[in-house]
Amino acid sequence: MDGVFGNLMLGFSVALQPSVLAYAFAGCVIGTLVGMLPGLGPLAGISLLLPATFGLDPIVAIVLLAGVYYGAMYGGSTTSILMRIPGEAASVMTCIDGYAMTQRGRAGPALAIAAIGSFVAGTFSVVALMLLAPTLATFALRFGPPEYTALLTMGLLVLSYMSGGSMLKTLAMATVGLLLGMIGIDAMSGYTRFSYGQTELADGIGIVPVAVGLFGLSEILMTAGQAATPPAQRPTLRQLIPSADEMRLSIGPIVRGSFIGFLIGIIPGAAHIISSFVSYGIERRISAHPERFGQGAIEGVAGPESANNAAATGAFVPMLALGVPTGPITAVMLAAIMVHGIAPGPMLITEQPQLFWGFVASMYVGNVVLLVLNLPLVGLFVNLLRIPYSYLYPAILCFCVLGVYSVGNSVMDVWIMLVMGGIGYVLRKFQFDLAPVALGLVLSPMLELSVRQSLAMSGGSYRIFLERPIAIGMFGAAAVLILLALKPLVFKSKDWRSDVGLDE
Repeated sequence: MDGVFGNLMLGFSVALQPSVLAYAFAGCVIGTLVGMLPGLGPLAGISLLLPATFGLDPIVAIVLLAGVYYGAMYGGSTTSILMRIPGEAASVMTCIDGYAMTQRGRAGPALAIAAIGSFVAGTFSVVALMLLAPTLATFALRFGPPEYTALLTMGLLVLSYMSGGSMLKTLAMATVGLLLGMIGIDAMSGYTRFSYGQTELADGIGIVPVAVGLFGLSEILMTAGQAATPPAQRPTLRQLIPSADEMRLSIGPIVRGSFIGFLIGIIPGAAHIISSFVSYGIERRISAHPERFGQGAIEGVAGPESANNAAATGAFVPMLALGVPTGPITAVMLAAIMVHGIAPGPMLITEQPQLFWGFVASMYVGNVVLLVLNLPLVGLFVNLLRIPYSYLYPAILCFCVLGVYSVGNSVMDVWIMLVMGGIGYVLRKFQFDLAPVALGLVLSPMLELSVRQSLAMSGGSYRIFLERPIAIGMFGAAAVLILLALKPLVFKSKDWRSDVGLDE
C-alpha cells in the first residue's frame, strides 16, 4: 500500500505541473461543452480533438483526451435535465426524471445532485483504478499471443452481446472494422494489401478520419434538418441547493451507481450507456415507491449519473493494464497513445510510471475541476444551447475537415472522412450501431498479429489455442455468449413450429 501511495505522489508531481494542469482544465471544459451539445458526445469530441494532440507530450495528450471523455459524462446531464435533450447517449435515462423535476421547478437540485453524484462516482472509480490496474497488469504478464487472441475475440463478442441490439448486426459492423484494419502494409511480411495503387493507403486507414466521419459527420447529416432548440432554463446558484430530503434519498443511489458503473466499465462494450440503464432499473426495482419514477424521482437522476461517470473511469482499467480497449472511445484514446510511440499494456505501468500515475492523479484533479464547472457555471454553459443549428453545424464541419487534414496533410484522409460520414448516415438510418466499426478498426492489427504469432509458435497448428488454460477459459466465455445470443432465436423457432403444428 505504501508503494501505491508513493506512486500516487509521483503522479501528483506530474499532474500538478502547470502545463498538465492547464490541459486537464481545458479538456474538462471542452468535454463539458461537447457533452451539452446535442448529438456530439464524448466519442465525436475526442475524435475531433485527436489531431490537435499529435504535437503534444504523451502525458499531456492523454490527460487532455481523458478530460474530454469524463467531462462529456458530466455535461450530458445539463441538456437532459433542462431540455429533455440528451447531450450524449449515456444521459438518456437522466432525461426521464431530470426533466420531470425541471417541470416541477426543481431543475437546480437535479443539476446539483447530478454533479455531486458524478464527482463521488468519479473519485471512487479513480481510487479503484489506482488499486486494481497494477494487479491486473501483473497478471497480464502471463499473457502470450494465444491469450491475447482469446482476449480480443472475447472482447468483440462481449461488445456484441452487451450492445442491446442485434448481435448479428453488431458483429457485422465489427467485421467491417476488422476488414478496414487490414488495409495497408502487412506487419509480418511487409507486403502492401488492398491499397489499389494508392500510396496514401500504405499506412492503412487511420482511426481519426473514420471516427470523425462515422460519429461527427454522420451526426451532422442526421440532425441538420432539425429546427432550433427549445428555450433553456437558467437556474441561479442559490436554486441549485437540494433539500435535506433530496440529499438523503440520493446517498444510496450514488453509492450503488458508483459500484455498478465501475464494475460494468471494466467489461468491453458501451459501458457508460449500459451502466446508466442498469442503475435506473435497480433503483426503480428496490424503491419503496416505484410509481414516483418518471414523475421526478431524484433517485432516477442520482443513480444513472453516478453509474455512467464511474463506468467512464472503469473503462481505463483494461485499456491501461492490458492494452485492450473496452469500446470505441477507449479505442481512439489507445490510438492516441500508440501514435506517440508508447505501447499500452502490462509493461506500461513499470516502464512508463510517470505516464500512468500522472494520468491517474490528473483524474483526481479533473473531478474537482468538473465539480466547479458544473455548479456555478451551468448558467453560462446553457447559453451555447441557444446557437442555431444553421451556425453550429457548419462550424463543426469546418473543424472536422481541418482537423482530419492536419493529421497527415493528406487529402485522402478528408475523402475517407466524407465517405465514412455518408456510410455512417446510411447505416444509422438502418439502425446499425457504428461503435463496433471503430473498435474493430483499432483491434484488427492486434488481433491479426496475435493470431499469426500464435500459429508461428505452433508451426501452423490451431491446437495451441486449446493448450493454454487462460485462452481456453476466454474462448469458453466467448462460446457461452454466442449460445446466449442464439437462445432467443431457438425459442422463437420453436414457437413458430408450434404455431403451425409442426412439433406434433
